[in-house]
Amino acid sequence: VQLVESGGGLVQAGGSLRLSCAASGRTFGDHVMGWFRQAPGKEREFACGITWNGGVSYYGDSVKGRFTISRDNAKNTVYLQMNSLRPEDTAVYYCAATRSYRAYISPLVGDYDHWGQGTQVTVSS
Repeated sequence: VQLVESGGGLVQAGGSLRLSCAASGRTFGDHVMGWFRQAPGKEREFACGITWNGGVSYYGDSVKGRFTISRDNAKNTVYLQMNSLRPEDTAVYYCAATRSYRAYISPLVGDYDHWGQGTQVTVSS
C-alpha cells in the first residue's frame, strides 16, 4: 500500500482543515488506518485511527472531541477532519496503515507498516 496525504496548510487558531490520504492497491480495505503527527523536536504522536470497515475509531487525548477520522473504502481514502485547531496542533501529519490487525487500533508507531510522506499543518495564534 502506498499512501499520499493532502490538505495541509496554514490556518488560524479556531479554524478547520480536512486532510485526505489516498491509498494505492487492492488491499486498502484490509488495513487499519491511523493518523500520526510530529512537531519539531518531538516524537511522532498518535492522533487517531480507524478499523478496516470504519466501524470503530480511537482518538488520542490531545485531539479527542476536535478531530474526526473517517474512511471510504470504495475510494481507497481516509480523511481527518480537524476542528477547533490550536497552535499546538502544528505538526507534520502522517497517514499510516497496518494489516497486522483489523479490529484493533494500535497507537504505536512501530505497529504500522506503511507511511505517507506527510503534510504540514500550521496553526497560527
